[in-house]
Amino acid sequence: MKHILLINGHQWYPHSKGELNQTIFEWMQDCLKPNFELTTTIVDQGYEVEAERKKFLDADVVIYQTPIFWFSLPGSFKLYFDQVLNRGTFFDKGEGYGQGGLLTNKYYMLSTTWSAPFEEFANRNGFFGERDIEDVLAPFHYMHDFIGMKPLKGISIHSVFKELQLDDYKKKLQTHLTELFHL
Repeated sequence: MKHILLINGHQWYPHSKGELNQTIFEWMQDCLKPNFELTTTIVDQGYEVEAERKKFLDADVVIYQTPIFWFSLPGSFKLYFDQVLNRGTFFDKGEGYGQGGLLTNKYYMLSTTWSAPFEEFANRNGFFGERDIEDVLAPFHYMHDFIGMKPLKGISIHSVFKELQLDDYKKKLQTHLTELFHL
């Protein structure tokens, strides 16, 4: 893995200006830049569709930094995927449904910010019941499976509006990236 595409999928809202996701996005760049060729996209700042397709094709790994709004990606980030992931570049007809992914030698990692407390996941009595974070984000993972990409272990920060522990999270993120990418 030599080339990483890092995408910030935050969408600006009056109650969520993206400062946390931008901070994490910048931390990742600082951590990875000495060892990898980095390309970046900040979805909210605009993008050129063909250039984004080329970034995917050039990357060995795509890392997504995004908040989770209403249990999914922000609308502008979903639109990004709708515009960028096209037939012929990312997938084609396969022998069966979902078997035509063309990015089979590429990986992705998801880094998410949640207002939901971590304890609500994989907890019979929690809001999500027995579902863990990956279960809740299944559509995102299916999308990448459909185009042939393989997942790397993701990371998430929780309770971002109530109990944000930014210094602890920075250490957790650095440890995660160091282990994942052998920094």
